[in-house]
Parts: sequence; C-alpha cells; structure tokens
Amino acid sequence: MKYWILLTLPLLVACGEKTPPADKIDTGPKLVKALKIGADRTAREHLYSGEVRARIESTPGFRVGGKMIERLVDVGARVKPGQPLARLDASDLRLAYTQAEANAALAADELKRAEGLRRQNFISQAALEAKQTAATAARAQADLAKNQVAYATLVADTAGVITAVLAEPGQVLAAGQPVLRIARDGEREVAIAIPEAQLSGLKIGAAATVELWAGKTYRGKLRELAPAADPASRTYAARVTIIDADDDVALGRTATVRFMSAAPEEIVVPLTAILQQGERPAVWVVGTDGVVGLRPIEVSRYSDRGAVVTAGLEVGETIVAAGAFKLAAGEKVRVAAP
Repeated sequence: MKYWILLTLPLLVACGEKTPPADKIDTGPKLVKALKIGADRTAREHLYSGEVRARIESTPGFRVGGKMIERLVDVGARVKPGQPLARLDASDLRLAYTQAEANAALAADELKRAEGLRRQNFISQAALEAKQTAATAARAQADLAKNQVAYATLVADTAGVITAVLAEPGQVLAAGQPVLRIARDGEREVAIAIPEAQLSGLKIGAAATVELWAGKTYRGKLRELAPAADPASRTYAARVTIIDADDDVALGRTATVRFMSAAPEEIVVPLTAILQQGERPAVWVVGTDGVVGLRPIEVSRYSDRGAVVTAGLEVGETIVAAGAFKLAAGEKVRVAAP
C-alpha cells in the first residue's frame, strides 16, 4: 500500500501544474520588416499628342484687290517657286495700265518740247524742271500699273505643299486676303499644347522623343514655347522640331511627344508602412535601440511607387515597412535581414 502511494504522488503533483496561455509565452521582440529612408530621384515622363506641321507655313494672297476668276491648284498639290496658283480678273488693271502709259507718253512729249524751248531761251529753267518732274512721275505711275497687272496672277515664292484652300473663284478679294495655305519644304515639327502645371523645368532646346502612330520614333527638341497661355484652353502652344525626319513624317499625321525630366529628390515610403493617426498619416520609426515610436508625417501625393513624404522623416532613418498595425508605442522590435 505504501508503495502505491509513493508511485502516484509524482503523478498528482504533475497534474496540479498549469501550462501558461500561448499569448503569455515570451518569444522576445517582434520581428519586423524595416526600410531605411533614402532620397529618390526618379525621372518623370510627360506625354503630349500633337500634329505634324511644317516649320514655316505661309498664307499667300494677291497684292491687289479684285474678283478671283481661277484657282489653279488643289489641296495636296506640290508647288514650285514661280508656279501660278490663282488669277484675278485683270480687265480694270489693264485699262489703268493703258491710261498710265498714255499719260507717261504725253509727259515725255511735253518734256521734249520744253527742252527745245529752253534751248531757245523761251522758257525758264524752273519751267523745264517742272516738266521733267511730271514726266518722271508719269513714268513711275505707268510702271506701277504694269506691276499691278502682273500682281493679278498669284505665284508661289517657295516650294511646298498646299494644305488648305481659303478662297474660291467668284469671290471678290481685298489686297492681302489669304487665298491658300502652303507648308514649305524643309523642317518638320509637332505642334503640341503644354498645361501650365508641367511648364516647370521645360526650356527651349529640351530633348524630346517623337513617336508616330505607326510606331516609328525620332529624336526631337523643343524649338518654340509660347510666352502666354491660350485664353480658352489655358495651355501653352509649343513646337517640337523633328531632327531626323524622313519621308514617313507626313504633314497632318498624329504624333506623340515625350519629355523626360529629372524629378527633385523625394522621400517615398511604401503604402503598407502608413497608419492613420486621427486626420494625419504616421509611420513607426525604429530607434537605434530597436524601440519604435509613432511619427506623424505629411504626404504630398500618392502614386504607384508609394507615398511622397514632404515632412516628418529624414534621410537615413529607419521605419517599419509592413505590419505597422500590430505594434505599440515603446515596443522593442527586431529588424529582419533583407
């Protein structure tokens, strides 16, 4: 009997001990994934859609007014210097020229008679000089009338392509009124519009990449930037020169212009590191002793890369990158090896 009691006593003692709960087991500081803050300078890409245009576009018009009776070219036609483009009714101009020539001939005859009279001393030198002036003016008027007859034919002053027709036969045109639009041969550009918010850091001569819808890519540079915004769209007109343009760069084609700009240094933290502390975001900062503290921060914007922090963190500090909601202020943590 005594032996049975001695054998069962250790069993009774063992049954009386309690196993501590799992949440009371001390496993040491929590293991966290941490991130050391560094400055990010990722290049920014800006894309703009535009249209391929000629660097120089002109809108020629007649140098005299009149009724247009003939247009000799259509949209898309290639023209050469000196090629006739359109004609006015020159009937009245020819009549004016005939009259001016008659007046010039009459003034020349009167001058000739005056010179004879002067040699005989029948008229004064002043009277002769008056006849000379009248003859010179009449001749100039005749030459002007002759030029105006020639101005009734509009000719191309450079090689290019007709891109628009602005007047039709039958219209009565004023002097200088545009009749056609000509895209001159030579450099090709892309006309784009740049929003005000993206002007910062963009300067004349900035390098660009121009891509056509067909997928072909060319080098480009910013040649022109308007000093004032368009009052309707509030954008700035710009021209990007296509440096190595070839025959595939046809006028009117749609092109995409890409500018790459170096962004200022930014502190970017992962979204998983951010907690909401009232109305402000915050992150856990890991001290040199491994103790975490909650630090409010200011975020300027959120992107695919994370949150851009403008205040609250310094380069070189370490923050908890994941699992921030499981920590408490003053808690000591262990940083997982990268």
